[in-house]
Amino acid sequence: MALRIDKQIYKVLESEFKAGAGQAGGMVKTKLRSTASGRMWEPHFRPDARLEDLQLERQAMEFLYRDAGNCVLMNPDNYEQEEIPATIMGTSEQFLAEGMRVSVEFFEGRPISVVFPPSMEARVAETAPPMHSGQENTWKEARLENGVQIQVPLFIAPGEAVRIDLKTGRYLERVRGERKKGTSERAWSEPQAFYGPQ
Repeated sequence: MALRIDKQIYKVLESEFKAGAGQAGGMVKTKLRSTASGRMWEPHFRPDARLEDLQLERQAMEFLYRDAGNCVLMNPDNYEQEEIPATIMGTSEQFLAEGMRVSVEFFEGRPISVVFPPSMEARVAETAPPMHSGQENTWKEARLENGVQIQVPLFIAPGEAVRIDLKTGRYLERVRGERKKGTSERAWSEPQAFYGPQ
């Protein structure tokens, strides 16, 4: 959801209801991101609070390049381009690669948020030679083909494809069934698959 609070627009990243004790009615804990500055805010609301839920338009767009703190994306239908500040994309912005498609949310014709899929595949460009260890949760540095540095298990070898959690930027699993080199970074879900069952 996107909310307008005190004339500012926020994107809801997380929300959780906390039951109250005794006569207390509980509260809704939220994590919001300002669509103007990218700053995080974690307010609590009463369950009966009235908030202005904004109607957003979504458009699948293709990432082209970065320019002076902005990410330039193109509408593949009409080739119009939009400059979107990297700050409003959150940490997932670092995983954008040329040609990737993401869903951009617009409010009153202005882009305010980018919806990333939960995870993506990327290929490991550099890491130490693989080894098997009896210890669990033992990690090593790895650099992906897009230049991002992450931690991976010791058994991962250079050239292997891995799945990354885009919310946290962390390794999830090794990708079984190798794809052709160069295609793994584009292995995103189609935009309509981002939002789960309708």
